[in-house]
Amino acid sequence: MAVSNNLITLGIESSCDETGIGIYTSEGGLISHKLFSQVSLHAEYGGVVPELASRDHIQRAIPLIKEALNESGIKLNELTGIAYTAGPGLSGALLVGGSIAQSLAWGLGIPALGVHHMEGHLLAPLLEVERPEFPFVALLVSGGHTLLVDVPRIGEYKILGESLDDAVGEGFDKTAKILGLGYPGGPALANLAKQGDKNRFTFPRPMTDRPGLDFSFSGLKTYARNTFIDFPEEKANIAKAFEVAATETLTIKCNRALKQTGYKTLVVAGGVSANLSLRESLNEMTTKNNASVFYPALDFCTDNGAMIALAGHYRFLAGQSNQNYEITIKPRWSLEELLPVD
Repeated sequence: MAVSNNLITLGIESSCDETGIGIYTSEGGLISHKLFSQVSLHAEYGGVVPELASRDHIQRAIPLIKEALNESGIKLNELTGIAYTAGPGLSGALLVGGSIAQSLAWGLGIPALGVHHMEGHLLAPLLEVERPEFPFVALLVSGGHTLLVDVPRIGEYKILGESLDDAVGEGFDKTAKILGLGYPGGPALANLAKQGDKNRFTFPRPMTDRPGLDFSFSGLKTYARNTFIDFPEEKANIAKAFEVAATETLTIKCNRALKQTGYKTLVVAGGVSANLSLRESLNEMTTKNNASVFYPALDFCTDNGAMIALAGHYRFLAGQSNQNYEITIKPRWSLEELLPVD
């Protein structure tokens, strides 16, 4: 693929319950991004309904692309590549983004590429003015994933540890549901925790009493449920105890990962990276260890098109693309399967 001086990449994110569009260029960086959240659509069900998510992506994607193009001043025929989330995620939702991306690319005669959703999160801090330098340890924390990753360079990833059951974001959501809080549960629990007394209950820090970097949050959720059965009037204190236990567990494992790799840089991304208690805990740990920690802007912690445009941009620069316009998705996809970007 011939590489122009100014690559203009359109990114499409549709892996779950947010339709995200981003436009990233070699000369201007991120010049436009649009997002539509389906929270209100799924709220009455207490969680994401895959069929409804897919249908809503179909309705939202094209109008959002038009908005992003209008805002950026970029014409459709000026795009040089289209990146879309190929996985992991909900199959139907992924197919929406993949179909739109490959169809547009075919019509425009430009390359398209399916990118990894979690690579998008991992690279999101590179959208900021102060950017981490490689190598670094990445903590990826979302509703579906909890990963510690050794990142020597873009595209080269070694998983150091992961959750053996519930992801930490899933733990937040399920605990919020136990407490009768609204959807999405994670932010609701964090807000309630602000009113809690951190000294009232002490929850376990799972798997921190043994070596290794894997996680487990299912038991912590069960501990919260049993405490709520015994003390149903103390929701705020239970929320606080859960949040403190979860964030301290993540911090302990991040500290271990930095020591194991010898790195002095930590990157934290994914929806749970917006949690202020987690940021405070990690800031304190890295400062104490003379290390640095980087986060995405709050707008880019949850799923968004900007991170997909950025991830695709780096891969287009390396000459990677899908030349046959085949709509490829991978609902399950390990970061370790990706090709390095030289």
